[in-house]
Amino acid sequence: MQNLDEAWNDLQPWLETLEAQRQEALRRFWVSLPIGVGAAVIVGGASALFQAPGPLSAVLGVVAAALAIGWGFAPLGSLKEKLKIGLNQRLAEGFGLRYREKPGSPAQFDSFRAHGLVPSHDRRSFEDHFSGQAHGADFELYEAELKQRRRSKNRTYYVTVFHGALIRIRFPRTIEGVTLVTRDKGLFNALDGWAKKTFGRAGRKLERIGLVDPTFEKLFEVYGTDQVMARYLLTPSFMERLLELETLLKGKNVRCVFDETLADGDGEGELLIAAETGDLFEAGSIFTPADQRERVEILFKEIKLIDRTIETVLEPAAER
Repeated sequence: MQNLDEAWNDLQPWLETLEAQRQEALRRFWVSLPIGVGAAVIVGGASALFQAPGPLSAVLGVVAAALAIGWGFAPLGSLKEKLKIGLNQRLAEGFGLRYREKPGSPAQFDSFRAHGLVPSHDRRSFEDHFSGQAHGADFELYEAELKQRRRSKNRTYYVTVFHGALIRIRFPRTIEGVTLVTRDKGLFNALDGWAKKTFGRAGRKLERIGLVDPTFEKLFEVYGTDQVMARYLLTPSFMERLLELETLLKGKNVRCVFDETLADGDGEGELLIAAETGDLFEAGSIFTPADQRERVEILFKEIKLIDRTIETVLEPAAER
């Protein structure tokens, strides 16, 4: 893993090249602003001369301005995407990770939904997919934004119901059955009734499980197919680390599930974690210099959090 100074030294020449491109693109954008205003006046005035209705003239003027300004901003928009992808890819490689900006269908997303770790939704989008190995475990981390369709008397609109990080870790300890942990009953459609329902691909029944530590009993709801296995996995130190992820990721409502059927049946399984974090891994404003060290510092720290997250989950608290 490279340190921040090494990362900056590697990236600075490339960023300086992008800064030269940004300055050229910025000049085009500033030129487009008066062009847009002029286009609005000309098109709106011409429409009025041809006796177009007032509202139509106004709309045509706005469209003309938007087209002109859009033409001016296009190179900046492309450069912003190039800057984000390039920084994330290069920094991820420094940590031995792989990066994709727009994963088509990330692994195990259907399992996140089936286990109730994310809410039902009508639209979904994914970005900033990191994968690789950390601390001896295969993992993936990516961002998801999920939206539900809502209807009012006059319109249909969409509301974001989840925006955060989804993490899949190949857990290097024995997992049998399913153990589900949540802190928010509202996401799970009356989990108290799940003890009477079947669950998952094998039609397994989930039972309510009490935690040994009364402190965590007040904070978490736990359901599983095996009381003994659940208590083996959910030690007080693991529950402490699960809470620590909220601080680490600057998120809330961390929840997870252990499931043996998500792996290859070799005695191990997978741990899925969801956390509401908002937007991470962004490269900053395109209206500030591309070669600012601060851009690299922010993304370096956020990508380093991925490694720290895996470490936090896998290692006993006393050993950190």
